[in-house]
Amino acid sequence: MARIELSEIAHSYVPRPGEESEYALKKINNVWEDGAACALLGPSGCGKTTLLNIVSGLLTPSRGRVLFDGRDVTTLRAEKRNIAQVFQFPVLYDTMSVYDNLAFPLRNRGINETRVRDRVLEIAEVLELTSFIGKRAAGLAADAKQKISLGRGLVRSDVAAILFDEPLTVIDPQLKWHLRRKLKEIHEKLKLTFIYVTHDQMEALTFADQVAVMYEGEIVQVGSPQDLFENPEHRFVGYFIGSPGMNFLECTIDGKVAHVDGADIRLDEKTAAKGLEAGGKLELGIRPMYLEVHGKPGENRVEAGVRMVEDLGSYKIVTLRLAGRTLKASLSDDQPVPEKRAWLHFPPKWTRLFADGWRIK
Repeated sequence: MARIELSEIAHSYVPRPGEESEYALKKINNVWEDGAACALLGPSGCGKTTLLNIVSGLLTPSRGRVLFDGRDVTTLRAEKRNIAQVFQFPVLYDTMSVYDNLAFPLRNRGINETRVRDRVLEIAEVLELTSFIGKRAAGLAADAKQKISLGRGLVRSDVAAILFDEPLTVIDPQLKWHLRRKLKEIHEKLKLTFIYVTHDQMEALTFADQVAVMYEGEIVQVGSPQDLFENPEHRFVGYFIGSPGMNFLECTIDGKVAHVDGADIRLDEKTAAKGLEAGGKLELGIRPMYLEVHGKPGENRVEAGVRMVEDLGSYKIVTLRLAGRTLKASLSDDQPVPEKRAWLHFPPKWTRLFADGWRIK
């Protein structure tokens, strides 16, 4: 296991990059502590896999350093870093049995065969591979093959870290939750350093203790799932985390009030003061679950039109129009929804203010 530190990492696939736009990764500083369960979350093309390959040694960064327990490994080849990596698609030997596939990484390092057997059977049981442990991998379904690939990464107990690159993509949706839970159990038992790359927020938020959200080659926020949901540091985090994502309204500030094209929304005194100081493009943000929807006027409420109601069983998503802008509100199943007009309340406790995309603190 290892503490992994990224110091001033930047990377470009252009031989002599000049402009910032030519960099796939832009000045990343981050630390994954020894034994942590971490996730890299972001959309396709944001640099997640590039960063993972730099950590594993498959790619040397254009700038910056990678340190394992304080030791500079930036130019060290992948096989010298003692890293296990599980890729998006299964990597295994089709002609070998499930047992021999799992045993291969251990045998390759000269581990005693008794220890190999104990470890292989332990991992096979955890991943529910025991029933076809003697079968050839070639004849198995895609999800079983990916479980073998996961097992090949997990079977070594001496690794500095295990890197997972979208490992559940080919897994049947019904099995994804089950495998995430299994990986969580394995991490809690073995205390290995796990770094899990995904574009799926559900996978990241249910698996990891700390999630790093990537956007356009940068890590814009690192935090717990609760931090990311309640206090997004960047507009993208607010939009990307949650379903639906955070509502954003461009506004101006006057005293303690945010003006949104004629609609006045009251802010807390500290937030309003910081907004006046910040300048730049100001936007008000609020999560759909915190936006209150009422059937009649009241103090600190603004009028909006009701456009659509989606009944999702245990809750409802209401689409509204406020001052020409579309908003979403999440309501409990038993809460009534006004038919045409509604009055919205923005609780100051849950109303955030952003300047040029970054949250004002």
